[in-house]
Amino acid sequence: MYKFQQTGIFIAAIIFLLFSSCSESSDDDDYEVGFEYEIDSSDPNTVTFTNTSTGDYLYVQWDFGNDESTGKESDINSARSAYYPLVGTYEVSLTIWGPLNTISDTKTLTQTITIESDDPDYDNSEQLVWSDEFNSSTINTNNWTFETGSGGWGNNELQNYTSGDNAHIEDGVLVITARKVNDNKEAGSYTSSRMISWGKQEFTYGRMEIRAKLPAGTGVWPAIWMLGANLSSAGWPACGEIDIMEYVGYNPNIVHSSLHTTSSSGATINTSTLTVTNCEEEFNVYGMLWTEDSISFYVNDQDNPFYTYAPSVKTDDNWPFDKPQFFILNVAVGGTWGGLQGIDNTIFPQTMEIDYVRVYQ
Repeated sequence: MYKFQQTGIFIAAIIFLLFSSCSESSDDDDYEVGFEYEIDSSDPNTVTFTNTSTGDYLYVQWDFGNDESTGKESDINSARSAYYPLVGTYEVSLTIWGPLNTISDTKTLTQTITIESDDPDYDNSEQLVWSDEFNSSTINTNNWTFETGSGGWGNNELQNYTSGDNAHIEDGVLVITARKVNDNKEAGSYTSSRMISWGKQEFTYGRMEIRAKLPAGTGVWPAIWMLGANLSSAGWPACGEIDIMEYVGYNPNIVHSSLHTTSSSGATINTSTLTVTNCEEEFNVYGMLWTEDSISFYVNDQDNPFYTYAPSVKTDDNWPFDKPQFFILNVAVGGTWGGLQGIDNTIFPQTMEIDYVRVYQ
């Protein structure tokens, strides 16, 4: 009899604790999340959201599924509106914060909304953020510095880069001229220009376009390219190099676009070519589309890239292209690539003409 009474008391205590625990949990969890939405019939790209959550909670937090969201807001009653300019489905979430005000004390509801038509007035076009149209009488030193020296920084080139003697503006076009000094075909036998925008015009991401006409003949090596603005601290190739256009005169009508990184500096493996039959006689647009995910190259038609670089797993070694880069415009003579089949001294002087450099973002 005594044992039965003890057991009964013990069971009763357990039941009491369970009910007590459930009651406390219910008190702490006395709220429910909910929301309604309405698509504006007169503006089908605008959606109004109304919080219908109930109970004891402190804050609301919206994620509208269109890259727009709010922080924790104490105004729990006001309706919110969001704009969806393009057709598609969007996942919209409402999170409410309970009385404990902790991540563990939240509830979230997600609903899918469908937008049936694009907003005909929506303009998502890129904007021209910088350009040099070369319409002034002299080269704009707010944009460009003449980099001087010889040897091509390790490429065994034979030209000396001068401080402006080999570049000028004529009829709205930048003209970079490679000249022959003597027939010796050795270092210093030629002069040219190398213009850089380092410290003056630097960009991260965008569409870069350069309209240019290229020099001709065996031995010339013109280039339109970019280097990381952290070159001094990171060094090459860790800073990253983007060759928008390279051309070697001994291989006419073939333009090259390439990238150099720490993972691919020993050989040019991230590269492709395109045949441009009029590149020496006419102007063409050499372009690059650079985003957080990829870099694509094209000639004249941005919708028809001939090479895209997009490593699936990005590291510092294969993707240093998340930092500012500056432009380089130059015409080299000879060197490890440009001079691979010698130099024809009868071709000089040779010019690369550039109508404009433009950056859209």
